[in-house]
Amino acid sequence: MKEYGYVRVSSLDQNEERQLIEMKKLGIPEERIYKDKQSGKDFDRPNYKRLIRKLKKGDLLYILSIDRLGRNYEEIQSQWRYLTREKEVDIAVIDMPLLDTRRGKDLMGTFLADIVLQILSFVAQNERENIRKRQAQGIAAAKANGMKFGRPTLNTPKDFNLIVEKWENGLIRISEAAERCGMSEATFYRRLREYRAMKKVSAK
Repeated sequence: MKEYGYVRVSSLDQNEERQLIEMKKLGIPEERIYKDKQSGKDFDRPNYKRLIRKLKKGDLLYILSIDRLGRNYEEIQSQWRYLTREKEVDIAVIDMPLLDTRRGKDLMGTFLADIVLQILSFVAQNERENIRKRQAQGIAAAKANGMKFGRPTLNTPKDFNLIVEKWENGLIRISEAAERCGMSEATFYRRLREYRAMKKVSAK
């Protein structure tokens, strides 16, 4: 029987230190601690997949809290069943001692663990959905107040059509045409496509 740890944070700028400290307290060797810096919306994570391949019957997997495993209500339960029933691995959730499959392997213990798991995984997904709603509301409020998101739009110069004509007639190079417009070559081509599309519409 080997002990493993799984650590996850949602983005590159988040710190996994607390999770690592807890794993080291349990004496789990560093080479058996698998880390992902990725969203918990699904289980398509490279190091989690490596961990699954490593786990053998009778091994023990530690996670700090249920939301470190994932945030999708149905997928958490599906993954839990896969690990405990198909791979026959034990799981211990450090922050929730009730979720430790080494204890209460009788019918009542399994029943209680299933209830706790369902509640916690529901809470994890609900929190994720609430965060998404708050973000959407915040963006909508900011837009209503005149705040713009994304790249600032570059306006084409008034003589854009003349610059295009000169470029099309070979009088100036693309680099000079873009420079006169105050934009990169890629942006010049994009504005050129928009300009030609507008000409077609106005010609109809």
